[in-house]
Amino acid sequence: MHNATITFPVLGDWFAVDTPRYVDIFGFHIYFYALFIALGVLLGAVYMLRNGKDYGLTTDNILDAILLGIPLGVIFSRLWHVVFHFGYYRGNPIAIITGLRDGGLAIYGVIVGVALAAWICSRWRRIPFWSIVDGVSISLLIGQVVGRWGNFMNRELYGVPTELPWRMGLTVGETTTYVHPIFLYESLWNTLGIVLLHLYAKKVGRKYPGQMFVFYLGWYGFGRAWIETLRAPHWTTYIFDTGISANMVLAMCAFLIAVAVNHIMTKRVKQTAPPAETTEEMPKESPKEEIQEEPQEESKEETSEEPEQESAEEEE
Repeated sequence: MHNATITFPVLGDWFAVDTPRYVDIFGFHIYFYALFIALGVLLGAVYMLRNGKDYGLTTDNILDAILLGIPLGVIFSRLWHVVFHFGYYRGNPIAIITGLRDGGLAIYGVIVGVALAAWICSRWRRIPFWSIVDGVSISLLIGQVVGRWGNFMNRELYGVPTELPWRMGLTVGETTTYVHPIFLYESLWNTLGIVLLHLYAKKVGRKYPGQMFVFYLGWYGFGRAWIETLRAPHWTTYIFDTGISANMVLAMCAFLIAVAVNHIMTKRVKQTAPPAETTEEMPKESPKEEIQEEPQEESKEETSEEPEQESAEEEE
């Protein structure tokens, strides 16, 4: 399927992707998968540089996290993939490195690598760990949105057969198979997550350290869980011989943990919040009372003036 022609019937006959998975530059293959991953990392870094101040991060803090997080993210994402496909790589260990351009990067490994980089930076630069993790959360979603299009160009990680109007066609020779474009589902889901998390960060603001990262785990975990139910079996990693998707279990665990942590932390924030200050205001006099008092004051002045006038007349 790696050389299949991609079509979408809903877009008409004019749309067809039959380009190779790579571009040839001076005899060296540069895969679109790697280009999309690099573009996703770049856009995520730009977003973090522009919005890191919201989490108390300086430009130097962010650059340190990026320069450390990229290599650790790649290493751990590859290791995560190798562990779950150890049967293949045990007999072909060189493919751990040489096969990197063909794919095989796991997002859960990226999260572990980025978290480790954030911890190292927090200890090194003496800045809060959760500030770094919160600052990188939306950047992770940006990288995932763009990176999934690398799977599209690789003709991989597609779903089970379907006849829905937005189905994706994979044509090899004279045979066309229509499948769920789950790369598109995940890309759109994460795009919506970027919008919601960005608006929350700007309009509301995090209520406790780590909240943006918790929201990221919950949003991505929930979306990944239902998308996994549509993934083709040969692209699914199962837990031993149980027929249960390992990625779906991890995604559901991430979602449930995020919900529980957010509930506990939000409740704790409310309990520790200082009581609102109340000030007692003196009751204001009604306009009627003011109007009634004015004549009284005038009458007092008149009565006080009468003796003065009488005494003046007596002197005359």
